[in-house]
Amino acid sequence: MPLALLALAVGAFGIGTTEFVMMGLLPDVADDLGLSIPSAGHLVSAYALGVVIGAPLLAAVTARRSRRTVLIGLMVLFVVGNALSALAPGEHLLLAARFLSGLPHGAFFGVGAVVATGMVAPERRARSVSLMFLGLTVANIIGVPAATAMGQQMGWRATFLAVSAIGVAAIAALAFLIPRDHAPAATTGLRGELAALKSVPVWLALGTTVAGFGALFSAYSYITPMLTDAAGYGEASVTLLLALFGVGATAGNLLGGRLADHSLRATLFGGLASLVLVLALFPLLMRTPVTAALAVALLGMAAFVTGSPLQLMVMEKASAAPSLASSANQAAFNLANAGGAWIGGLTLAAGLGTTSPALAGSALAVLGLAVAGAAYLVDRRGAVPVAAGGRERVVAGHVPEQAEAEAVRG
Repeated sequence: MPLALLALAVGAFGIGTTEFVMMGLLPDVADDLGLSIPSAGHLVSAYALGVVIGAPLLAAVTARRSRRTVLIGLMVLFVVGNALSALAPGEHLLLAARFLSGLPHGAFFGVGAVVATGMVAPERRARSVSLMFLGLTVANIIGVPAATAMGQQMGWRATFLAVSAIGVAAIAALAFLIPRDHAPAATTGLRGELAALKSVPVWLALGTTVAGFGALFSAYSYITPMLTDAAGYGEASVTLLLALFGVGATAGNLLGGRLADHSLRATLFGGLASLVLVLALFPLLMRTPVTAALAVALLGMAAFVTGSPLQLMVMEKASAAPSLASSANQAAFNLANAGGAWIGGLTLAAGLGTTSPALAGSALAVLGLAVAGAAYLVDRRGAVPVAAGGRERVVAGHVPEQAEAEAVRG
């Protein structure tokens, strides 16, 4: 695999760290700024809102720019947002800084996925995307726990300064490792990019992301009370168990990338079916500490097996605008975060039990399977071409610079 993928992984590591570290620092931020925990929780929502708005918007308006230049620019915006978060004197400016920090998130992963697939042979594209996402999953194992500990010991502002430093390192890696491409990322312009998103298959692919990852966040948002109230763990053990989730997510991400290169659709269906089963078994697995720990790892693995297939499927369905579609998929991921947490919360408010969010998640995963099945039927009716050897072809790889690279290899 090209060394340039390391630059994308470093950026993903910084983004993953800043996205999830706020959950662990909420009490510290609330105490320092004189806020209630619910009010401080708006900082999480502000970041997610930035992702949802920024992902398609920034990808669309930078469509004619060099992808290397776009990635560096997005990371500069990331550094500025996190630095402003560290310096924010009060709640309102911190909310604005967190919103700003979220803006480049989706576009970075979206454009980065197109760059990653453009640097490898067709049969290794899913693995290239999974290696970029590796930075995101490793952030849950190393970055978030370390940044949380730093914030608790040195103050939450130090955490965001450290995250800014990671962003600076990512900028340097992108500048030195990503090949210069003088051609624009797209030649169709903004109108052409937006027109590529009008197809039913694109929206079915995005809908699969919302339902599938909504299933994950329905349960994961309430994993702490499940572990403490149902499985009997102490609160001090939760951080270690969440790192175990990161281990499972990392393994699932790498496995999904490898399997998707052989059969993208089968990997997606298998991952969603596994998610249905794992979440359905949560009420049983949460009865003992050992099986609860196993459940946390399996949840991460089952959910992230689908990450690379979903990203590539969206790019395939919008081959004329892969950067915009890929970025829109990241917006869908964050909608899944908010929607899944809301649905899981409804089951708790209804008094259905501590593990009821997992059952709601299982139902959402079934919905994801149904949407993925509908997408498959639409493809069959449209006679989607299949590459030699029976493998599904990722049309998104045939953007201008990719086709040129393949011609050189041929």
